[in-house]
Amino acid sequence: MPLEHDVLIVGAGLAGMRAAIAVPTHLNVGVISKVHPVRSHSVAAEGGINAAIRPEDSWESHMYDTVKGSDWLGDQDAIEILCREAPGDIMELERMGALFSRDPQGRIDQRNFGGLGFPRTCYVADRTGHALVHLLYEQLVKRAAHVYEEWYVTSLIVEEGVCRGVVALNIFNGELTEIRAKAVVLATGGYGRVYLISTNGLINTGDGMALAYRAGVPLQDMEFVQFHPTTLKETGILITEGARGEGGYLFNARGERFMEKYAPKMMELASRDVVSRAEYQEILEGRGVDGCVMLDLRHLGKAKIMEKLPQIWELSITYVGVDPVEAPIPVTPGVHYSMGGILTDIHGATPIRGLFAAGECASVSVHGANRLGGNALMETIVYGRRAGTRAAEYAEQTQPAPSSGRVLQQERERIGAILSRKEGERAGLLREEIGKVMADHFGILRTRERMEEGKRKLAEIRPRLEKIALHDRGKTFNLELIDALQIFSIMDLAECIAEGAAVREESRGAHSRPDFPKRDDVNWLKHTLAYRSEAGPRLDYRPVTITRVPLGERKY
Repeated sequence: MPLEHDVLIVGAGLAGMRAAIAVPTHLNVGVISKVHPVRSHSVAAEGGINAAIRPEDSWESHMYDTVKGSDWLGDQDAIEILCREAPGDIMELERMGALFSRDPQGRIDQRNFGGLGFPRTCYVADRTGHALVHLLYEQLVKRAAHVYEEWYVTSLIVEEGVCRGVVALNIFNGELTEIRAKAVVLATGGYGRVYLISTNGLINTGDGMALAYRAGVPLQDMEFVQFHPTTLKETGILITEGARGEGGYLFNARGERFMEKYAPKMMELASRDVVSRAEYQEILEGRGVDGCVMLDLRHLGKAKIMEKLPQIWELSITYVGVDPVEAPIPVTPGVHYSMGGILTDIHGATPIRGLFAAGECASVSVHGANRLGGNALMETIVYGRRAGTRAAEYAEQTQPAPSSGRVLQQERERIGAILSRKEGERAGLLREEIGKVMADHFGILRTRERMEEGKRKLAEIRPRLEKIALHDRGKTFNLELIDALQIFSIMDLAECIAEGAAVREESRGAHSRPDFPKRDDVNWLKHTLAYRSEAGPRLDYRPVTITRVPLGERKY
């Protein structure tokens, strides 16, 4: 007998748990995750969450900053919802028990973040994501939602154009199971591990995006990959934007605060794509320090660092042996966030009936070509809540359908073939190869020649995926099998990123082409849609929704 739920949420980070909490208690909600919920990658978010909660601030100002940050590729109807509803969601989180840092008057404190015209980033020291994940997990337990922890979803069940549930692998015992649902919400996070080095955890392989893509849902704007300006060299460990928000400086080998050249007004608090490109340029032109630039917090003083940035202090000492109270931290741009994802409307609904998505795996498009720091956490809360609400409404109007068992049988055969293969390729090595191709050919600066060469390399790797073989053929906690299944997600998404980037002949937000250095609103003010086909991604386009904020020049 298949397991059944009214609403099934795939992913247990902030977006997934917020969606689950939004489902009314009279409905049967399930949450499935390949790790325990408090190990979801949302815990790694450090700096904060944006909302215009001060009387002197406004959602209109937040909206303008977000549209500008997106390089005018964000859909303004979705951005307006995000910015209008953000203050109410912050208050709701506080009522749940969120322990936001406070200012001297006892109000929720807010710090500066890049690209914002007002300090509107609420935070919990430099562990904001960690605090919010544990907060929502408490709510999930209180709600008595059924949590399938350490289960891996291998396929959506789509019958007659309607999503009816998932097929999932119980990692503990190796059994494949059909889990039926009237509505399914994908909230599986980003795809940072498509690249070799990333701020993302090892679990961030873009599985939810790949599930939707294989089921026929287009992926939107996949060429827009965010590089965070401050990560630790070689490890990719994130050093929060909050470090610059609290007053940290960036300087090069000559001791120059080089952002003065690139963003004279906003300096270190320009948008992430601008700061990352500036750092890259400094390093490229020989003004770096062993392939890095330096982040200086010394002038903030020990008391402020230990109060506002204690985790950064600890990470810097642990991983690069530098005490930020005494010396600057070596940092470099690193892959951090996916602006693109599963195409949804403003309620989280995808083009497939019964299938919804929210958070980083979705593209509603509030981030467009570049995300502002602090907006991602807010998106998980606002659109997680909206997707959960709409999925519940849909489930209440939907009757369960009998199972054919067809998808379950297909998945048993597919996974059985991998387990039974005696000789072949190793998933880990293939993953490294794909990650290196993406890093080398689809990084911060992209040229036609480099991208075409990268596409050729990906095409050579693709058929090798069908020859993956495992050392471990056991059932209990076969993580090598999970790696092998994840590699298919990684390849699907790598191809979508590559295809979309190679044809977009402009520079906009995080997509920067020296051969096409200007933004081209005449030809490229449009969203890229990647549809799966036997020959690889098939591209189409759709217009950007512009409502309140007219096109303008983007300067910091």
